[in-house]
Order: sequence, then C-alpha cells, then structure tokens
Amino acid sequence: MGLLTIGAFAKASRLSPKALRLYDELGLLTPARVDPVTGYRHYAPEQLEQARLVAWLRRIGMPLARIRRVCALEPEPAAQEIRSFWAGVEADTAARRDLAAFLVDHLSRKDPAMTATTAPLEIRYAALSDTGLLREHNQDTAYAGSRLLAVADGFGGTGAPASAAAVDALRRLETGGVPAGGLLDALQDAVEQAARAVQDVTGTGTDPDADTASGAEAGTGTGAGTTLTAMLWTGSQLALVHIGDSRAYLLRDDELFRITDDHTLVQSLVDEGRLTPEEADSSPQRSLLRRALGRGADDTPDLRLQDARPGDRYLLCSDGLSTVVPSDAIHRTLAGTPEPERAVRALVGLANASGGPDNVSCVVADVVG
Repeated sequence: MGLLTIGAFAKASRLSPKALRLYDELGLLTPARVDPVTGYRHYAPEQLEQARLVAWLRRIGMPLARIRRVCALEPEPAAQEIRSFWAGVEADTAARRDLAAFLVDHLSRKDPAMTATTAPLEIRYAALSDTGLLREHNQDTAYAGSRLLAVADGFGGTGAPASAAAVDALRRLETGGVPAGGLLDALQDAVEQAARAVQDVTGTGTDPDADTASGAEAGTGTGAGTTLTAMLWTGSQLALVHIGDSRAYLLRDDELFRITDDHTLVQSLVDEGRLTPEEADSSPQRSLLRRALGRGADDTPDLRLQDARPGDRYLLCSDGLSTVVPSDAIHRTLAGTPEPERAVRALVGLANASGGPDNVSCVVADVVG
C-alpha cells in the first residue's frame, strides 16, 4: 500500500487535516514525505497507529508536550507514563471534588430556610509537643483551644518560629470568631495570613538540627517553613485546613480513619502507582514535601468540613508520630485511653519508645454532648 494523502490519512486516523499539520509542526507526527513543489503532506500506513495514539491521548486531556514524550518511549514505559498522568488527573479531580463538596455544604448551611437539627456539642481537648530523643530543639507547635486545634511542623533554620507564626495566625479565629456564613472566607483568609507570617520569619540559613528532608530539597522552593494541619470547631462541625505531611485522624465507632493526604513526593509516587504503600513507608525520601508554608512554596491548602458526632475522637499529629508508630498502635492507644491529656502523653511516649528520632506533637479532641 502506497503513501496516503493528508485527507485520506486524516479520515483513516480520525484526525483533522488541521490537527495533522499542527502535530507535524510540533514534531509529534512527521509526514513520510512532503512534496517539494506543492508542499502536500503524505503519510505511510504504518503511521496510523501513532496517529491514533496521539488522538486518544488528546481525548484524555494530555498536554502535547507530554504526548511527545510518550510517543518517544517503548510500550511499557509509555504505559507507565500514561498511568502516571492519569493518576495526577484523578488526584486533581479528587481535590476539586472535595472543594466542591465543601462549597455545597458551606452554601447550604447559609440557606435561611434550613434550620439546625442537631443538639449543641462541645469538645474536650489536650495538646502536647516534645523534642524527642535525638533533636536538640523543638520546631513543632501544637495548640488546642475551645475552637481551634492545630499542629505545625517547622523545618529549616527558622522552623520553630515558622510553625509558631502559622498557628498564631489561625488563633485569631478562636478569639475573634467567624462571621455568620463566612466560614470558607475566614479559613482562606487565615491560611493566607499564616503564609505571610511564615514568610516574614523564614530565612535562607541552615540549622544542623533542622529537618533536611524538607524545604528546598523537597522541591518547595524554600529552605525553611512549616506544615500546618488545623481544625476549627463550629459547634457541630470541624472545618479542616491541611498543608504538608502532618496528619489528622478520626476515631469513630472504634475504627480509625486518616482524613488527610500527605503532600509529599513519595505520596505522589504512590498515587501514580510507582511505589507501593509499603515501599513508601521505608523510603528515605518519605518526608520530602510538595506543599508547605514558606518562601516560594506551594501553599495551596486542602479544605473540608467534617461532621461531628458525640463519641468522635480526633487526633492531629506531626510526622514525628506517624512515621515511627504503626497505625494499629495509634489506634489502640486512642481507643484505650479515655482522657485526652493521658492520650497525648501516651502517644508521645510511643514515639519516644520507638527511638524518638524527631520532634513529636499531638492534639487529641473528644466530641461530647
């Protein structure tokens, strides 16, 4: 079979002639022959498979630059690249889905036709932060109050003031209150103030006691900064703000749920299928951050609303706990230690009993009628 004209090739590949000309200009699909006189493009039948691949990749929304990379790969690496791309799409979709759900819930609760149907609730809480056994300084900040729960894990030369500044910026929500119907705006404003406060105190210096698995080496573009995981109590709900790899857990009906995602390089590789969760747990790069508060960092927060029930128990913790204490041990301790103050001491004790390689901070809050 001879060469196909651009019209015949377009029909066979289900690509328009305009698209074929663009892909030629971008080097994605070069014609087998271009007539030197007329400039007409001609394609070989064996190019149909690549043309269809380009069309399919465009249909899933892959950018042209990434399609070029896929087309240059052998089949198995190309398949892995497509898996990686789609995992990123699903992660982005999930983040937007969560924000959409947040907005729907937020706006629904502003509807004057809606009335509260739940009995008033309150929280009982405790916070504890410890230096650990190997670090000389504590760069964590843990806070628990009647409306705000927060853990921040600082890194770099000014990690300690960075974590303190982030939590202090949120504490105004506890003392100043949140305008009626303005929860989302209040949270967004508070995170922006926290980001500015952290930028004011972070510098480029290094600290031999700093967490070198974070900061500039993490791709955040900053040598110092902090994570931030916080919950604002509204009487029947907890509004969650999360940036980094500190975590929030919910113990409900004797089941433990992690309600935050780590913003780390390793977690992104797990999401893309490049690492298993078991490999991620033992990876030396597990603390490399993709999002944090600090100069030049991606400080986009995760926001969500968490409906509260009597009997719920929440745990906020820095990675000084979650990276050294297995989740089943955290579960047993939370379920078996009734008072929040005893629970935070027990959790910090578990981290130190496991070597205490990092600062460790915990906040435990119980929802009661």
